[in-house]
Amino acid sequence: MPNPAAIEHLRVTELHFDRRNPRLAEYDVGPDADDDEIIPILWEAMDVLELVQSIAASGYFAHEPLIVACEQDEYVVIEGNRRLAAVKVLLNRTLANDRGWPVPRLSAQEKAELQDLPAIISNREESWRYLGFKHVNGPAKWSSFAKAEYIAEVHVSFGVPLSEVARQIGDRHRTVQRLYRGLMVLRQAKAAGVYDPDNRFRSRLAFSHLYTGIGYVGISKFLALRDDEGESPTPVPDHALDHLGELCRWLYGDKQQDQRPVVERQNPHLRQLDAVLANREAVAALRANNDLGNAYEISRDPGTVFEEALLAGKRELQRARTYLTSYDGSKALLDIAESVVELVDDVFAEMERKRRTANRRSARGERR
Repeated sequence: MPNPAAIEHLRVTELHFDRRNPRLAEYDVGPDADDDEIIPILWEAMDVLELVQSIAASGYFAHEPLIVACEQDEYVVIEGNRRLAAVKVLLNRTLANDRGWPVPRLSAQEKAELQDLPAIISNREESWRYLGFKHVNGPAKWSSFAKAEYIAEVHVSFGVPLSEVARQIGDRHRTVQRLYRGLMVLRQAKAAGVYDPDNRFRSRLAFSHLYTGIGYVGISKFLALRDDEGESPTPVPDHALDHLGELCRWLYGDKQQDQRPVVERQNPHLRQLDAVLANREAVAALRANNDLGNAYEISRDPGTVFEEALLAGKRELQRARTYLTSYDGSKALLDIAESVVELVDDVFAEMERKRRTANRRSARGERR
């Protein structure tokens, strides 16, 4: 942590949110966003109400100073944006009233005590180790996307190798590398014009789908990813960029085309997509109808699918037999049962024929 002996008290009106904050990057906060635009994002996405209630009840804890950088003649809070938002809301009831937020009223004395906040004047380069330990591998973890943004800034802006980032923040090198690599792939998709993350179907970017997926064999080969030991800002070669655009649309959808993502949940959908991308016929099916379930069936070993279907059919018939006492004599249900019998007879006859054929071939082979 930066030197606590350097704690100063700064006016709240002088303090500004960090538009480069990795957590805000998830919500498309641009460099020109003003503080009043950022507060609702912090409120909705990062549970500022919890801090509002705590500060209203107990005041601002002096042992939790903000970390502030002086950038372009402004005091920018690089650590403590949620706390700053909570104080700003408590001091400006108009913000809460306009949006219907349940904010406690403070007395004039309580408001006066919040006009100045403890802060340590530092800069990003001096503070990155502390912020990384706290938010990547410590008690106040960021989302995977925010972690990746932070890692990339430290690596690119300060020239720190990924292995050193991992060592300083007490995390595994492999995790840091995967996060960085995933972000580079996403940035490459946008820079190459094959996919714009802002056009995703869902409001939240499920970044873990991407950085986890590119570690799978099928997805990695589909993208022709370069050696993962490197720290390249362009892990996908030019000839596979179209595939990268397709992968992003399958992961995140396309709002303009009203295309939903095929990966709704990481488990089991991401593994299914990985299997599909390792099978040419399955990829063609996915491209044709955007149906992951159908494409996944095509990608699977037919023998395994047959065995699973047969066992599932047996289980369902056993279940139906358990409830047979509730059969009410319906002719329609009896007709369905008759069609099931015909299907079972057909399946059994074909299986028996194939078994006899296999036995004959085996006998001929032994005689030779």
